[in-house]
Amino acid sequence: MLHIAICDDEQSFVDHLKSLIRQYAAETGEEIKVSPYYDGLDLIEKYDPTVDLIFLDIQMKLVDGLRTAEKIRQMDEKVGIIFLTTLTQYGLEGYKYRAADYIIKPIRYVRLRDELNRFLSMSRQDASPSLIIKNDSGKYKIFLKSLRYIETFNRNLLFHTEQEKIICYKSMKEVEQELKGQGFARSHSSYLVNLFYIKGVQKLEITLVTGEILPISQPKRKQFMEELTEYWGDMI
Repeated sequence: MLHIAICDDEQSFVDHLKSLIRQYAAETGEEIKVSPYYDGLDLIEKYDPTVDLIFLDIQMKLVDGLRTAEKIRQMDEKVGIIFLTTLTQYGLEGYKYRAADYIIKPIRYVRLRDELNRFLSMSRQDASPSLIIKNDSGKYKIFLKSLRYIETFNRNLLFHTEQEKIICYKSMKEVEQELKGQGFARSHSSYLVNLFYIKGVQKLEITLVTGEILPISQPKRKQFMEELTEYWGDMI
């Protein structure tokens, strides 16, 4: 299912765009969920990381589209963003937030159809597994290829990604089950490691390609090394 968010402070435009999306779904057979938001702050505070694509108006009264995109990118690095504007001058500025494109209003069905066809084609070619977590700051979509390791932290979990560190309130056992078969292995009761990032192992220490050193507990070493050997064997 494709999940689309529309963020625009004009009710009439939101309704118009929803009707065009329904037309596209009827013609193509795509299952599409649409979530409307009427200002940037609303989208930021209620952001749902299951969203695949955002139609985002640049000119809004409370929080404009560019500031909204900046905040969304901090929570979700991969979600598609298509800016909506009545002024062409905003287009190039929007690209620094890795916008998929921008559309000059009013939007016509032919343009919407082409954009959705292109977005679906690209997203299916680049389907990356991800994990959704939430904490007091909000919800986050974490792509597994950017997740180096997870460690216990003050009775919670700390996700170490390429971009930042994110607190998660799930248990290690729960997350380990969710990541089963995804190239992660438990090296220690407090560490779950992405095997892709491992550079080498010496005795009870793991060296990551980043230079970070993580521990291996003696009870878990045998199982961990078996999983690492199998993973490296598959990679060769």
